[in-house]
Amino acid sequence: MAERVAIGVIGCGFFSGNHLNSWRDLAPQGADLIAVCDSDPAKAQAAAETFGVPHTYTDAETMFREQALGLVDIVTRMDTHRALAELAFRHDVPVIVQKPFAPTFADCAAMVAAADEAGLFLAVHENFRFQAPLRRVKALLDSDAIGTPSWARISFRTHYDVYSGQPYFYDEERFVILDLGVHVVDVARFLLGEVAHVSCETQRRNPKVKAEDTATMMLRHTSGAVSLVEATYESKTLPDPFPETLLEIEGPRGALVTKPGYRMELTQGEKVVASEFDIPMLAWAEPPWHMVEESVFQTCAHMLACAQEGREAATSGRDNLKTYAVCEAAYEAAASGPAVRPVV
Repeated sequence: MAERVAIGVIGCGFFSGNHLNSWRDLAPQGADLIAVCDSDPAKAQAAAETFGVPHTYTDAETMFREQALGLVDIVTRMDTHRALAELAFRHDVPVIVQKPFAPTFADCAAMVAAADEAGLFLAVHENFRFQAPLRRVKALLDSDAIGTPSWARISFRTHYDVYSGQPYFYDEERFVILDLGVHVVDVARFLLGEVAHVSCETQRRNPKVKAEDTATMMLRHTSGAVSLVEATYESKTLPDPFPETLLEIEGPRGALVTKPGYRMELTQGEKVVASEFDIPMLAWAEPPWHMVEESVFQTCAHMLACAQEGREAATSGRDNLKTYAVCEAAYEAAASGPAVRPVV
């Protein structure tokens, strides 16, 4: 029988419902959702009532002091992550933090160091690699269906209005690479391996946004593969494929392409096989979010199992430093990287 783990969730805002639903559904696997915390008492109370959580707090310190938590899920803005994670470690509580890991690489590294010093679990809730289509693609690549990948395009391009739910995005000093690019870069690492070097161009296409809202990155992987990684909230293409990550991956024996509507084409030699992805529909899921919602559940399930078994998560703090380092390199490349002017 699975070890019972007392779960606390900090942050009851925009995205937290997916986490709260997931922890409630993971009760058979050992999750006991016993506390929620939010600086807004109305949000904390509403979450407690909706999900049957017995304890509510507006102060994390008080929650840690009063509850014997086995795991805390921090679903707050990235600028709060380090302080909350370090507070949890002082109370001997393992930690999950929502992505982005933190505003700076130094903050991320400090959290990893603090977890190591405390001997505690630290994971980043990076859910894209847990999406059903991407898990299926990874399985096909691992089966050598197209040979070792040599080139890929990994694209998340949408005009979905992220600003209505998260208006603070207008004023971020660094925006789309840290908010969305981290997802797509992590997918690139997940599918093609580690990254040797990065080129990047950023754009600010929406005049209301302070920082970059479009990023086009080119990654050279240590395997020799090259990937073009795209992230934007300013695409005007219809139909909008949101919230899908679209892929084109080529290898020596074939190619794998995903298309809007959760479809895939696998080319092997002269044969093309079209299929659809099977997206499990959770009871609380609603299209078009159902694939994202299912991936949050799968991420939480993975992290719960890792915490119970005393092993690192696939997206541990240490692993996510590698994704974050690629994003930092992309910012540096966009600001000062070499570009060669054509000479006529």
